[in-house]
Amino acid sequence: MQCGNASSILARSIMLGYNELKPGTYIVLDGKPYVVLEFNFLRMQQRKPAVQTKIKDLVSGKVIARSFHPQDTIEEADISRKKVKFLYVNRGEFWFCEENNPASRFKLPQEIIGAAADLMKQNMLVDALVFGEDIINIDLPIKVDLKVIESPPSFKGNTASGGSKQVKLETGATVNVPFFINEGDIVRVNTRERIYVERVTKSG
Repeated sequence: MQCGNASSILARSIMLGYNELKPGTYIVLDGKPYVVLEFNFLRMQQRKPAVQTKIKDLVSGKVIARSFHPQDTIEEADISRKKVKFLYVNRGEFWFCEENNPASRFKLPQEIIGAAADLMKQNMLVDALVFGEDIINIDLPIKVDLKVIESPPSFKGNTASGGSKQVKLETGATVNVPFFINEGDIVRVNTRERIYVERVTKSG
């Protein structure tokens, strides 16, 4: 199984207008697949309308700013998804296998995984993004449940004040949580915003 070849030929080609570049839209520029992260509609006096976007190269992980105008036509990237299982990381390489075929393995470098790297735990199911015939990136579930392995002690006054503290999760990630969260608790984290959502189970 291959990954990271941006020259794959798309099976179909759909063209988008500049005003269709909403966040989450996949597009092709110079043969490479991108995902739109931000979209802002601009109207300037005596000038044609335009949109300012931030787009992420799904092969390199690089984020760039790009403006589009009414005369532009943009090719939609034919990105498909399939479930894969995260196995382990070794020297900056993240190894996965197909959900129902452990022998079919592939790897992606940390620079491609990006901010999701420290939110994946062993055997977690994630979506592999497929461009052409190649797996180019992965996408975590919007919310994941992770165990707190390090937490500063909470005091009675702290828990009543409604503030927050930083804890370390089993994957190595750190997030801010309410003072009542303790070591051993399972917490739910929003992977898009990297924020605490709720406590799932209490330790002990």
